Amino acid sequence: MAKPSKVSAVAEITEQFRGSSAAVITEYRGLSMAQLTTLRRALGTGATYTVSKNTLVKRAAQDAGVEGIEALLIGPTAIAFIAGEPVDAAKTLRDFAKDNKALVIKGGYMDGRSLSVDEVTRIADLDSREVLLAKLAGAMKGNLSKAAALFAAPASQVARLAQALADKRAAEGSSDAAPVADAAEPAES
Repeated sequence: MAKPSKVSAVAEITEQFRGSSAAVITEYRGLSMAQLTTLRRALGTGATYTVSKNTLVKRAAQDAGVEGIEALLIGPTAIAFIAGEPVDAAKTLRDFAKDNKALVIKGGYMDGRSLSVDEVTRIADLDSREVLLAKLAGAMKGNLSKAAALFAAPASQVARLAQALADKRAAEGSSDAAPVADAAEPAES
């Protein structure tokens, strides 16, 4: 019979799998508690970093319907359950692993399938959602500006043409008026 503490731990991990948009599986062997605390703080509120026994994680993954991560659950394992945007958490884990060689990213799970280390790294290389939305807004604004200029071009072209015609008529009118003004003056004898 299973111990109640293990049953509750499996239930908790199962809920974390079900409630997360992605999970990144790491090996933390050699990290101190201070380093783990720093990593948890760096992940912020959008992700939780859980150290757990592999047998409990396997059972929880099975209960949650998560398949394909059994091969990653070897050695001391910790999982970053990501509730929000996976890009930010993946970047944090990648950067922390660069600074602390003891943290090894083994792989992950997202959108119903397991992820390799390369796929987790590619996710970390993506721009965040906010940056992508800002780029999209900038591109849309640029296209709208081009459209406004295109629609305004005929009107401004007509205005420039009318001004050029008025300038030409004024120039022709002043050149016709100049000889007449000279003829009106009396000749000196």
